[in-house]
Amino acid sequence: MKLMKTLGLAALLACAANAALAHVDTEGVRRGAYLARVSDCIACHSAPGGKENAGGLPMDTPVGKIYSTNITPDKETGIGNYSYEDFARALRRGVAKEGHSLYPAMPYTSFARINDDDMRDLYAYFMYGVQPVKQANRDSDIPWPLSMRWPLTLWRWMFHDDSRYQPDAAKNAEWNRGAYLVQGMAHCGTCHTPRGVAFQEVALSEKKPGYLTGAQLAGWYAGNLTGDAREGLGGWSAEELVQYLQTGRNRYTAAFGPMAEVVHYSSQHINTADLSAIAVYLKSLPGAGAADIAPVRTGATLFFENCATCHQANGQGHDKVVPALAGSSAVMARDATSLIRVVLEGGVNARTRHLAWEYSMPGYAQQMNDQEVADVLTYMRQSWGNAASPVASGDVAKVRGIVADSAHQK
Repeated sequence: MKLMKTLGLAALLACAANAALAHVDTEGVRRGAYLARVSDCIACHSAPGGKENAGGLPMDTPVGKIYSTNITPDKETGIGNYSYEDFARALRRGVAKEGHSLYPAMPYTSFARINDDDMRDLYAYFMYGVQPVKQANRDSDIPWPLSMRWPLTLWRWMFHDDSRYQPDAAKNAEWNRGAYLVQGMAHCGTCHTPRGVAFQEVALSEKKPGYLTGAQLAGWYAGNLTGDAREGLGGWSAEELVQYLQTGRNRYTAAFGPMAEVVHYSSQHINTADLSAIAVYLKSLPGAGAADIAPVRTGATLFFENCATCHQANGQGHDKVVPALAGSSAVMARDATSLIRVVLEGGVNARTRHLAWEYSMPGYAQQMNDQEVADVLTYMRQSWGNAASPVASGDVAKVRGIVADSAHQK
């Protein structure tokens, strides 16, 4: 009899589970999976060697390290108890179900632009399309009293706009789709827009100056995405921008550092129509952010000894293999942090389904001192028609310390 009752209870639970699943919008889950790729959720909410979306990734902030949270539908440690309203409030307003404020490292300033249909699809995916993982969230390393969260309420009041994206009637549908993705789910401004004194993005759209003009963040420099001809995308065609986002390279440059991760986890999976819309929007942004700089040639000997074999003497590289240095917006970025880091640390191209092989560059931290790295980079930034500011040895020393700290933490 006891066995029969146990079997009966199991059957009832199974029927209840099947009934619940019958009401799941499977098409919404599928759309939400795609939108989560566009939003690149997995990159920040997955720690190296950890389970996907289970959190634990350390992030540097000006006041200490914070750790991404578990966004799987586990009911004890994740977001399994979140209602749709809880989910939307977290993404749009930066407030967790429990009521505490989220750090603005979570890009709710961008996710606020997401429309209701897409938000519901994202919710469906994270509730029914993601495997639950039981992994407790980790407290930040920010010391008290800086760790108190109530000032974030004031921060939101001063800097956060939680309104949805409003289409520009003067633009066509493709431009508006691109603007919606760039300003919202793709949250490009989170890395590529300069920050103010309170760590706020100085602009959230093209309507204010400074938007997407490049910024330094977590030991890297995210480049200028405006139409600036020297350090931005002025020389790129829309097709070349799509190629870069799909494959991690084009005739001007190759993705490295955090951008290689964006290509790997997110942009290579975005459909061509959406990538084209993103390109149309970005190419509409007028050039901004660069200063006029006179070219001066230095470091030629170091370049020919260490770099010319792969990148060629004329800086043209090899198409689809070694990125060009001539005309490269990454090389001419007004902030050379990322460029310095690649020379010191080396790098590997983004792994995508479009290119089956990997190309790697060795680091030169042991072979070159700070002044030598500065000299060779100044030569690259001021040769073959490039025109960018020289690199100082002190800048190299600063980045070398960041690289050393990063290696120590690993």
